[in-house]
Amino acid sequence: MDGRLLIVDDEEDILSVLKEYFQYLGYTVYTAGSGALALEKLKYHPDLILLDINLPDVDGMQICRQIRDYVSCPILFLSARVQEEDRIRGFASGGDDYILKPFQIRELGARVAAHLRREARNTADSAVRFFGKLAVDYSRRTVRYEETPVSLTKTEFDIVELLSEQSGQIYDRERIYEKIRGFDADGDSSVIAEHIRRIRGKLKTVSGEEYIRTVWGVGYQWCVK
Repeated sequence: MDGRLLIVDDEEDILSVLKEYFQYLGYTVYTAGSGALALEKLKYHPDLILLDINLPDVDGMQICRQIRDYVSCPILFLSARVQEEDRIRGFASGGDDYILKPFQIRELGARVAAHLRREARNTADSAVRFFGKLAVDYSRRTVRYEETPVSLTKTEFDIVELLSEQSGQIYDRERIYEKIRGFDADGDSSVIAEHIRRIRGKLKTVSGEEYIRTVWGVGYQWCVK
């Protein structure tokens, strides 16, 4: 079968078994053992997410609420919580299904296949990456920290897009200027420093975090969060 699955669970045995089973069925499988790692793996644009509720760093329902505005793929909760209230909370947070542990792996496989078959929705998922609580939505050209939008100019977003898409790579001012203005553009690359100063100020106001690091004598780098 075709399809990309993201499986999020802090139990390594479960991750291993599910990865092996779904790979055997023909899926491409990505795994994460924490909420932070799950946010990072969203860059692979999964077609379906299997999400454990009890994660070591954050509640799975919180993860679901955080990403639901950015991904339209089905999210299936895996949980040992049997109370009806928990299932209601799961659906209210944006989940598409609620599967109790322990489960029969073949039934889980059938549910995954059924959800993917129904997923003939317009899969125009936003191209989005999460850096902790900061979400950069490249298709909508927006930046949000939790529920707070960050107002950026076109040039400021172009710089954020360039640096964050290649997180960890160092760009000097001239290269940033060429990337956002074009090789034939006239102007002074020193304005990049002022743009970055403003971006830092806006991001720090809402988050208290530094996302762009200056590598002295070299250039600028988006910090991995």
